[in-house]
Amino acid sequence: MPARTHDRYPYSPIAARPVYNWPGGKRLAIYVGLNLEWFSFGEGLGAELAPGGPQPDVLNYAWRDYGNRVGVFRLAELFDELKLPASLLVNSEMYRHAPQAIAAFSGAELIGHGRSNSERQGDLTEYEERLLIEETTAAIEKHSGQRPRGWLGPWISQSPLTPDLLQEAGYSYLLDWCHDDQPVWMKTRSGRILSVPYPQELNDIPQIVARKREGSEFADMIVDAFEVMHEECTRRPLVMGIALHAYIVGWPHRFKHLARALRHIMHHADQRVWFTTSGEIADYARQLPADTVP
Repeated sequence: MPARTHDRYPYSPIAARPVYNWPGGKRLAIYVGLNLEWFSFGEGLGAELAPGGPQPDVLNYAWRDYGNRVGVFRLAELFDELKLPASLLVNSEMYRHAPQAIAAFSGAELIGHGRSNSERQGDLTEYEERLLIEETTAAIEKHSGQRPRGWLGPWISQSPLTPDLLQEAGYSYLLDWCHDDQPVWMKTRSGRILSVPYPQELNDIPQIVARKREGSEFADMIVDAFEVMHEECTRRPLVMGIALHAYIVGWPHRFKHLARALRHIMHHADQRVWFTTSGEIADYARQLPADTVP
């Protein structure tokens, strides 16, 4: 029996695609996706520092809360020092509970990331999922004056209808699929939506929380990925995303190594490198000639 397929995009080998440049003749687009997340106390999902006990799981809730109270401001100061653009993946509950954490990143792009990270988007009915998207979008637009154009589902969770619902809600791109190093068009029932690469390898939750690596090794991975992609981009345009969470890399012993990795990248960047946001990548890819983006 043939294997099932999602029918959102066809197979496309990266070495067989048209070659193009990012703005200014650059070839390696680098963006940092910083997740600003809120968690429900005493219920729902949440990453764990250590195996949790019965609810309320104070140990892990408080560990995550440190990110919004302390770690995020450490990161904001580093980004400001480095003049590094930020793509903020925002739970709308952050506006109710910790709006100062969002405001710490002046001029950042805001990306829809659900209401909180205590729920999974893919568990919802179509009506409930549409409502989640609407509520998140409205909250970000109300508080920032900026309507988000990009979306990352909480817990990278999608239902079979998520791309359709996002496109119908006016979103131009999504970040949930980690299947490529270039933007890719995805079909929806009412048109199409762009998939911008979002990393699950250069991501502190899979590496530090799930695989139990520490900050020094995670930083080395960032540097190693940059060096490989910086060489490869002479042959094709690439996107390098770095996914961060303030409650993980905002702790001092991990922050030190993240800062080392980011400073290394910026010091060794040349005219091929474009420090940008995921939204600017999507905007540029959308206006390329037809059939350039697979």
